[in-house]
Amino acid sequence: ALVTGASRGAGKGVAIGLGMRGYTVYVTGRSEREGDAALPGTIHRTAQEIDAAGGRGIAVHCDHADDQQVKALFDRIETDAGRLDILFNNATFIHDELVLPTPFWERSADIARILDVGLRSAFIASWHAARLMVPRRRGLIAMGSSFGAACYMHSPAYGAQKAGLDKMAWDMSFDLREHAVAAVSIWLGPLLTERTTKVFAEHPEQYAGFAEQAEHPQFTGLLLDRLYNDPELMAKSGRTLIGAELGMEYRQADVNGRQPPSYRESLG
Repeated sequence: ALVTGASRGAGKGVAIGLGMRGYTVYVTGRSEREGDAALPGTIHRTAQEIDAAGGRGIAVHCDHADDQQVKALFDRIETDAGRLDILFNNATFIHDELVLPTPFWERSADIARILDVGLRSAFIASWHAARLMVPRRRGLIAMGSSFGAACYMHSPAYGAQKAGLDKMAWDMSFDLREHAVAAVSIWLGPLLTERTTKVFAEHPEQYAGFAEQAEHPQFTGLLLDRLYNDPELMAKSGRTLIGAELGMEYRQADVNGRQPPSYRESLG
């Protein structure tokens, strides 16, 4: 498996969840030493935690804004492993002002970089992944999306990126179907990560009630394993799936033993 953007946050948790199921997981990111980013976490630390969870973690420094680095990543996977079973597109540019409760024009225009590292980068990674999966007639390309694709969340750029991922999975499924490779988009719920824990503490009124119900990001990694091994996987290809509802279908609990709730009724 390959999880992009896995130094910390959702990507780290998803990678560890796959490690819990015994996968060899390539993890990418730019943080190689603590202090490389404002939040804690490195690709090497994630790889170590995958090992501890029962899998095999392989850290690869990769800036997903650089197409040549992405190509080198997939060349390495092909050389080392000879195949790729699962790609989880998670690498995303997150600006510190993204969650501010102010109009978009009063925040930095640099927030729009989420459309480069987040949307465009997911297409490039999927392009490479398809070239490994199609000859084997087996594979799963998954986009890490959210309810922000359907409701207002954070900023217009954030919503456009998530809606774009959903549509990208839908369109990719048309080309991939005859080759038995699936493409899906998964809406993750509120997550317990380094960043959101900080945000929950700084904006308690805005996120009241969400923190208590938040998913562990490992949950989505467990769901990816269930999806990949589902005999009816191709029937789900092209769909936007709510992770919590997929967990209910598969009877897959979160790592704390709880069943995460779906926010379909409140968020769309």
